[in-house]
Amino acid sequence: MNELHSRLHPLLKSFTEKGPSGCSLQVMHQGNTIYKDYVGFANKEDEIAINEDTIFRIYSMTKVVTCTAALMLYERGLFLLNDPLEKYLPEFKNMKVYHKDDTGKVTVIPASRSILVKDLFTMTSGLTYGGEANETEKQVAKTFQQLQEKGEKLTNRRLSEVLAAIPLAFQPGAQWHYGLSHDVLGALIEVLSEKTLGQFFQDEIFTPLGMEDTFFRIPDNKMHRFAALYNRNEDGTLIKNEKMDVQFEPLSELESGGGGLLSTLGDYSRFAHMLANGGEFEGVKVIGEKTISLMTKNHLNDEQAKTYNWDYLAGYGYGLGVRTMMDSAKGGSNSSEGEFGWSGLAGTWVLIDPQEKLSAVYMQQMIPNFEAYHQPRLRNVIYGAVK
Repeated sequence: MNELHSRLHPLLKSFTEKGPSGCSLQVMHQGNTIYKDYVGFANKEDEIAINEDTIFRIYSMTKVVTCTAALMLYERGLFLLNDPLEKYLPEFKNMKVYHKDDTGKVTVIPASRSILVKDLFTMTSGLTYGGEANETEKQVAKTFQQLQEKGEKLTNRRLSEVLAAIPLAFQPGAQWHYGLSHDVLGALIEVLSEKTLGQFFQDEIFTPLGMEDTFFRIPDNKMHRFAALYNRNEDGTLIKNEKMDVQFEPLSELESGGGGLLSTLGDYSRFAHMLANGGEFEGVKVIGEKTISLMTKNHLNDEQAKTYNWDYLAGYGYGLGVRTMMDSAKGGSNSSEGEFGWSGLAGTWVLIDPQEKLSAVYMQQMIPNFEAYHQPRLRNVIYGAVK
């Protein structure tokens, strides 16, 4: 514990000197919390310190919860990974694909095969976020803008229908592309469980694990615990970002399986350590150890792996919704093979290692998030001190 503190505390402090207004970290090993630390401010203007009650936007760390929840339904025999998605979400029948020829001309052609449920987990479906990189991204952005102008409130089921009406960016299974696949997985969970995504999470994961401060909507009586989100300018100044919180307000209906959850350091640590501990935490079994093993295998083939090319994820493959360590030499990492997790837009990060029964959760709230600087350093220092 002292060795961890002597190494990690100065590192966290250095992060806050150059980046976020504050950060926190919890490390658990074989069922025990061996390190917990809070540095800096949740709200620097009001000088509110980060503490165990601070509630964070975890953004894409929601994806690990969504994929775990879907795999719980897989364990109940409600779907197979190789099932066509249209079996459960009929709007995805007879999908179309944008095709660009050698001259740059874009046409719409039929999909060569169905999207499989597995394609949602592995981000190989052809679904994208809104953006400018390809025709699908442009159409997603345009469609969302139109829905917003009309004042239509999206639900997961409606989001699924909207996305199915837009041609895919590539043939299903052809490549890895980060996008809205896990949001559609959220819609699949709703159809199979006959519950809203939030209710399924609450009943099957949050309540059993004692996660009292994890939700899609922040209750009024907990709003004072909500950390501020900051944009960092190039000169290092932090400007409060208040434009990105619409999805967390009480009247919002979308429960984004790809990025909508709020949580605390302690709550998410309970979830992470359940996965590190073979699917069980404090006597509560959530998911099977063999299913976690399947989740954390690399599921990308060589062709798909070509587009899974973020520099700071060198050495990692991609499992059922998580990065997974395959080649520690390539990644310059001292972590175990099979160490897995994901991170969030504002710099939150989770590391889960079933081999060592080790988990680590890091929380901050800053864009850009400096993940390529912070997260590998945290990983290497933790492994250096624990083993």
